[in-house]
Amino acid sequence: MTDHQSSDTDLADIVRHFAGARVLVVGDIILDRYVVGAVARMSPEAPIPVLRPQVRRATLGGAANVALNIATLGGQAILLGVVGDDETGRQIADLLVATPGIEPALVVAPDRPTTAKTRFMAGAHQLLRLDEEVTTPLDPTTAAAVLARVEALLPRTDIVVLSDYAKGVLCDDVLAGALAAATRAGRVLIADPKRPDFRAYRGATILTPNEHEVRTATHIEADHDAEADRAGRAALDATGGEAVLVTRSSKGLTLVQRNQSAVHLPTRARAVADVSGAGDTLVAALAVALGAGADLRTAARLANVTAGISVGKQGTATVTSTELLGALHLRSLISTDRKVATLEQAKTQVAAWHGMGLLVGFANGCFDLIHPGHVRLLNEARAACDRLIVALNTDASVKRLKGPTRPLQNELARATVMASMAPVDLVTLFDEDTPLQMIEALRPDVLVKGSDYTVDQVVGGDRVQSWGGKVVLVTLQEGHSTTGTIRRMAGPERGSEPDQAS
Repeated sequence: MTDHQSSDTDLADIVRHFAGARVLVVGDIILDRYVVGAVARMSPEAPIPVLRPQVRRATLGGAANVALNIATLGGQAILLGVVGDDETGRQIADLLVATPGIEPALVVAPDRPTTAKTRFMAGAHQLLRLDEEVTTPLDPTTAAAVLARVEALLPRTDIVVLSDYAKGVLCDDVLAGALAAATRAGRVLIADPKRPDFRAYRGATILTPNEHEVRTATHIEADHDAEADRAGRAALDATGGEAVLVTRSSKGLTLVQRNQSAVHLPTRARAVADVSGAGDTLVAALAVALGAGADLRTAARLANVTAGISVGKQGTATVTSTELLGALHLRSLISTDRKVATLEQAKTQVAAWHGMGLLVGFANGCFDLIHPGHVRLLNEARAACDRLIVALNTDASVKRLKGPTRPLQNELARATVMASMAPVDLVTLFDEDTPLQMIEALRPDVLVKGSDYTVDQVVGGDRVQSWGGKVVLVTLQEGHSTTGTIRRMAGPERGSEPDQAS
């Protein structure tokens, strides 16, 4: 069956609670290095390209990438893994310290090198990958140290993720011990498996194999929905857990729960640029959603949307809660035209407009009930620029600013109306109390506000002026405001209000 129980608006409400999720990630930590350059000739020594490096960078990989995705989505991650007493291990430690939302809990194994993968790239094309690693099981002393940390950290977390990259950290002792400890503590445990025998993960609440992994372990193809259902149930029998979530690349996800019909979720990817790290992103989103109070089906849907955003990016990529909310809002706004965009899409469009030498204007507000004052504001805003973007407060943002009875119209209705306005070239949504983050991301040339503000009171005005833009104040029409309209509807008119930002 296909699941339609939760609307994208319901999913967005869960995303807004991501900050309350506390996730312990245990597994193989990897440093992903990239050497990016240009190839102009072949080597005279062998039939291989000669790479001239231009950029070198390093990112968190493996279990550390899961933790990074949790933090980027807005959750709180504790990362427990093993590094060596070497420069690579110290580089990982420095990256973790510099990353908000991750608490490192590293165990140092002096006789074991830190795992690193170095990719040599010509543009987006990978020429070679160099793996520096030891995949033997941890020695008993190090394994005991990891398990002691698991026991100590469990009381501070809601969800446990075992990120197995088959590099030896989740050896027999650690894997069995972590599963037992999480069970005793009553914690939901998600295991992202690499072993060909899923019985090793017995006790995991949720198993998240991909299509290849579930086929290897169960000897059942998972190419079609019925086969994925059957393979998932075989995996569920092996683990004795509550659910198996089979990730099936372009075919989406299959969620198999005990004594329930399988749920098949089609992919939410709009375009696929790179699948690197998409599994980590999916597991992270699943963990954060469960930690934020979502049921498993809702968490799986959120994970599916998040992974769909991730694969649209080049390289191993993370997804922010703002991007996720934007994708959910955009999906809800399919009844509007192509004027409605996520922040990332708006950035791309603004860059294109700027490339054409066009002046880009920006206006924002709740725009709960469109009235003549709004129409004048939009017309004058459009007259001051070549292209006009209108940023709408989301429903959650309006409630925080205006109170529990607002908005009168939800964001779907408000965006639909705004997209139909002739002066408006693009509509997007923001969840914060002010549009400052969006203004800084889009860098408009003209910032428009009503004349009930002064230039120094306009949020983002100083930023726009700092890059050579200007603030335009539009004279407001007396007697037109959303608040005043609501009061007149509720009873005798007690006077008009000048505020037209509502």
